[in-house]
Amino acid sequence: MPRTATATRIPLTRAAGAAAGALVLLLGAVGPASAGGPGGGDGVVLRWRDCPDVTQTGFECATANVPLDHTRPGDRTIELAVIRHRAAAPDRRVGTLFFNPGGPGSPGTVGLPQLYARFPEELRDRYDIVSWDPRGVGESTAVRCFDTAEEAAAWQTKVPPFPVGVREQQAFAAAYADLAIQCEQRDPQLLRHVSTADTARDLDLLRAAVGEQQLRYWGVSYGTLLGATYANLFPERVGRLVLDGNVDPLAWLGGGGTTGEAEEVNTFLRLGSHLGSADTLAQFLDHCGRAPVTACVFSAGTPAATRDKYDTLMRRLAERPAGDWTYARAVSEVRGGLYTVHPGWTGVADLLEALWSGRPLLAPGVPSGGPARYPGFEQPLAVLCAESPNPRSPLRYPELERRAVAESGELARWWVWANEPCATWPARAADPYTGPWDRATAHPVLVVNTTHDPSTPYRAAQDMVEELGDARLLTLDGYGHTALANPSACVGRHVVRYFLTGALPPKGARCTQDLPPFAPPAEAPSASEPVRAQPGTPAGGLPRAATPGGPLPSPYGAWPLEVVEGLLPPRA
Repeated sequence: MPRTATATRIPLTRAAGAAAGALVLLLGAVGPASAGGPGGGDGVVLRWRDCPDVTQTGFECATANVPLDHTRPGDRTIELAVIRHRAAAPDRRVGTLFFNPGGPGSPGTVGLPQLYARFPEELRDRYDIVSWDPRGVGESTAVRCFDTAEEAAAWQTKVPPFPVGVREQQAFAAAYADLAIQCEQRDPQLLRHVSTADTARDLDLLRAAVGEQQLRYWGVSYGTLLGATYANLFPERVGRLVLDGNVDPLAWLGGGGTTGEAEEVNTFLRLGSHLGSADTLAQFLDHCGRAPVTACVFSAGTPAATRDKYDTLMRRLAERPAGDWTYARAVSEVRGGLYTVHPGWTGVADLLEALWSGRPLLAPGVPSGGPARYPGFEQPLAVLCAESPNPRSPLRYPELERRAVAESGELARWWVWANEPCATWPARAADPYTGPWDRATAHPVLVVNTTHDPSTPYRAAQDMVEELGDARLLTLDGYGHTALANPSACVGRHVVRYFLTGALPPKGARCTQDLPPFAPPAEAPSASEPVRAQPGTPAGGLPRAATPGGPLPSPYGAWPLEVVEGLLPPRA
């Protein structure tokens, strides 16, 4: 029987993590699309033109105007930045596939160009693939609590990934309390209308704008929560939905999960993210320990010795930073690097070995030219804190940290303090969706999850299948966050067949990843060569931007900035 939520209004709050500024989009004309959407009216018209930024070459951009408050469509409107790549084989085109890259707070105008090559070739051939910056994010009408990107970046550099010790804890809480006041003064009305339900209603307008009667959608990470919300707000308009790397809706809203209820426990502990990170870290260290040093430079020869080496390094960093590398920064770096097996795990091993041996770490190369992008770290906070319950007293978080670390180790520190900014966040979502989650959809939903996911544990996918009215689980026996970021030709074939025909994998179907960890062997850097932090590896718990002030994906959207060649599934 599906697990259902009681349709009550729950007090809502928010979470920390970095989001992304996006690229400037221009209105253009490639002809208007059809109109429609919830509530009727004139609908949304999209006028497409080539995107202006070099990172968006081959994509088209448009701007959608939507109501700020969908219950009052005649009042204030806001803008959504939209992007698409046309079907590569237009003579075989069958429709439009929408994509959400996660977050909350990850802009699709950045995520789709970065990840487009990871979609199975058959989907790229047959579908226009469309994404957008959700309301409050990126180049859409956005939550911006600072006047300039430089001012925002300067504030961010003063706040650690998480605090260590009482003094830092007090400063951390005070900094985010001040930020909350600053955000509230900017646009209090917008802060109350950036919920997942608001974005799902926007998605339905975009669906109608491209002329689709039903939605085809691939959502990863937080995008699975958005997909589940859409499926229950508009069950008759569900065409094909793939939910990849799953956020349990009941745990998000304060119930379900395994570690607590509502505001007694913060969001990420309810979701089990700390347990997923601990499990994946253990897998990383075991695989590294079994690999030769040419494949994993941090290997100490056996899994046990490699775990001891890691523990020793972290104790050393806790006592004394290694240059700019504090204990908190190293923990955050490791946590984020576990999201992608290739190249993330190799990058984590390189970092750990450099810190162990004392080799210098260089900053990523910085491209010259162009204005700094707005970092947008407050944007995921605006979404999560407005709708997901978290403790309202900053004094609660040290206790939660002690409990979580005892349960799952040091990576839990990041997952606890990432939600502390919600303690003082001023806004609550005006019209959230709180259930039920088991409405009968026009077509079944395909749920995909790795078995060792450092952010959205496998259990969450099992819960998602139970909660939805009609869903099938496809298990990816492997590691990392989402199948799209950790490719499997087997998953690709199932997904292609599902989108094109509606056929689900058999019950109990399982796939494996294309490449196991640390294969093929990588060249180890020389002992005297500085290790350069790669663009796309996590810093402060999140992947680095390619440019100063550039996009920093949030906890549920940590994607590498480079596409790893040769990992795409073959044509189905």
